[in-house]
Amino acid sequence: MQSLSFLDDYLLEDIQNPEHPSDFVPQGNNHCILILRWPEIIDKSVHIRSFAFAVDDNTCYYFNRDTQQFEKLGSLVELNRFLDEKTDALLKEIKSYFYEIERLEDGLYEKLDNRFISRWLTYKKELSLIHRLIFDAALSFDLFIRHHKNRTTFEELAYADVHEHMERIRDLAKAALDKLDHLYDFYRARVDERMNRNVYYLTLISGIFLPLTLISGFFGMNTGGLPWADDPNGTWKAVALSLVLEVFIFLPFIFQNMKKMEKFRRE
Repeated sequence: MQSLSFLDDYLLEDIQNPEHPSDFVPQGNNHCILILRWPEIIDKSVHIRSFAFAVDDNTCYYFNRDTQQFEKLGSLVELNRFLDEKTDALLKEIKSYFYEIERLEDGLYEKLDNRFISRWLTYKKELSLIHRLIFDAALSFDLFIRHHKNRTTFEELAYADVHEHMERIRDLAKAALDKLDHLYDFYRARVDERMNRNVYYLTLISGIFLPLTLISGFFGMNTGGLPWADDPNGTWKAVALSLVLEVFIFLPFIFQNMKKMEKFRRE
């Protein structure tokens, strides 16, 4: 266990809180606290980790959440190496998200998949979380670099490379979110088109049965004086009248919608 004299109770409370957002707290010129709330991909799911570091002169200490104690990590070079591994791993996972989104897009072009929305929501939720966490972490880490860049022992270029990786992860997550938004717009257009097609077919069916409903309703009235009531061929005459009404009502509708019907037939 390492005892760091510059840590007060308030700082320790922030460090011990796993829900604390990313933050950088300078304590004079030689001491500081860096907290990074970091996303990690485990079993294809995003998990949030909280990393807390204390820098005493040129020595860095890592807060072990299992033991609730600070452990010596080494010099600032060791801190850079630790963060470089984390950013490289997350960068690879972000690229895999683009591959999954491209597969989702290819499937959407072929047919409407009932699983699209569930997959879309999963990617949207996870990428939004990654973008938010990395955005805050990059800001805090930038303050950390600015605080130490005047030290002769501080490898600014190495830390700038880690910071650049954080910004790349943030930008890639934002690009993936934008791509998901475009995919959702395309999906909604396909769903609306299918719905319009179904409504169109229902309209056709309603148009077919409208004359039949009119004739059956008229001759089904319990009133006297109905035409053909005593005619042996009255039923056939009513059917013939229904067919004539079908021609006058339905054919103009067909001619007016030939282009739309041809479009649906091609699809």
